[in-house]
Amino acid sequence: MAQRQAGELEMKVLDVLDHPHGGRILRVRLKGNDLPVPKELRGLTLNATGPRGQERRVSVRGFSLTGGRVSRERLEETRRLDLHVEEEGDGPPVDLRWKLTPI
Repeated sequence: MAQRQAGELEMKVLDVLDHPHGGRILRVRLKGNDLPVPKELRGLTLNATGPRGQERRVSVRGFSLTGGRVSRERLEETRRLDLHVEEEGDGPPVDLRWKLTPI
């Protein structure tokens, strides 16, 4: 994501699940016209902002395959992605309607 300007990519959280081996799974909808290559997202740190202004940082550990295999074609078709994330620091847990943007 080094070539991408911060703020160009925005995601909205549609669903949240606890991952059985740690972390959480966030089902997100990608916004904007410039979709990322899925491998660009792995290891990325995101700023999560809640509907009431709460903030939290999350780091992307990988992808959940519950929504199917992650590919560029699937992103273009559905604009949805299941991210396996680790929440950093203290604060409220990321929940529905939160927005995610790269830091």
